Amino acid sequence: MKRWIVAAAIGALACTAVADEELDRRFGKDVLIIEASAHGCHRFDIYVAADNTQKSRGLMFVRDLPVTTGMLFIYNNEPASMWMKNTFIPLDILFIRRDGTVSSIAHDTEPQSLRSIRSIEPISFVLELNAGTAERLVIDDNSRIYWEPAHGDVE
Repeated sequence: MKRWIVAAAIGALACTAVADEELDRRFGKDVLIIEASAHGCHRFDIYVAADNTQKSRGLMFVRDLPVTTGMLFIYNNEPASMWMKNTFIPLDILFIRRDGTVSSIAHDTEPQSLRSIRSIEPISFVLELNAGTAERLVIDDNSRIYWEPAHGDVE
């Protein structure tokens, strides 16, 4: 029995490593800061989804996301719509204006749902974080995201 538990744990770690390697291979990585109203600043390591192929892939098939990791989708001040197809973990989805202020948040989205989750106005960024992060860190529509591309302008 003990061997089976150890084998399962090693297998789970291997799946996580593969998912991380897959994300590392497909996406650029960067850092952003969230200023959560009067509750301080929080640093996140992010994967950046800049082109249509990356945006279509997103966090699909990821089964574990570290608590200080997320994915930032780049838009051009346009309405955005997300879904959870093939996404196995619940997420908080933050819709962010060009100036970094939070427009709206979809909390604790349903894994594998085909329901469209839309921004309420044109936005420039969408940030996906583990479900519960926005509530835990008191991230709301008074919060602001600070991010500058590490490799110049993102188109």
